Amino acid sequence: MRQLPILIGDILVSSEILLEYFCCDYESCRGACCIEGEGGAPLLRKECALLKRNYPHYKVFMSEAGRTEVEKGGFFRIGADGDFETPLLGNGEECAYTLFEGENCLCAIERAHSLGKSPFVKPISCRLYPIRASRLSNGMTALNLHRWDICACAFEKGRREGVRVYQFLRKPLVDAYGEEFYSQLSAAAEMMAK
Repeated sequence: MRQLPILIGDILVSSEILLEYFCCDYESCRGACCIEGEGGAPLLRKECALLKRNYPHYKVFMSEAGRTEVEKGGFFRIGADGDFETPLLGNGEECAYTLFEGENCLCAIERAHSLGKSPFVKPISCRLYPIRASRLSNGMTALNLHRWDICACAFEKGRREGVRVYQFLRKPLVDAYGEEFYSQLSAAAEMMAK
């Protein structure tokens, strides 16, 4: 049976976010989401300024190619859909802000934050994945579940461990939309589970 979306304030939440299971399986994917895809990670307008302001803190963790891309082309790009996104390297897939440790792909921005060198964690679209936020024509925000084959292992791990999407993403959801939003989201999930 198809579930209807949940409305919390001016945010329309897909019921899949409450019902589907997800838990990042980094040991399997090795950060493939940072090096595969058709465009950069979506950025909020305010994040474009944060990328520039915090660049001195995280650039030391970036590859030389990433630094060159950012210093020549800027901290963000306008994507095919007209929205802001992170710049990609010449191959058109790898995010300029990546950090490699052997076969593992990480985020240079997040590394600087985790070491206490930068207040900016990383773009909220990266932190919220597999949730994608979009602005509707009526001004509301829609939160939908995005499915990507490279994350199949994360959906499997979530099912094994009994962790739902909204539970796995508690911190970024609270950071993006507030504690009250998350509390209402949890209550809606509990009602749906019954």
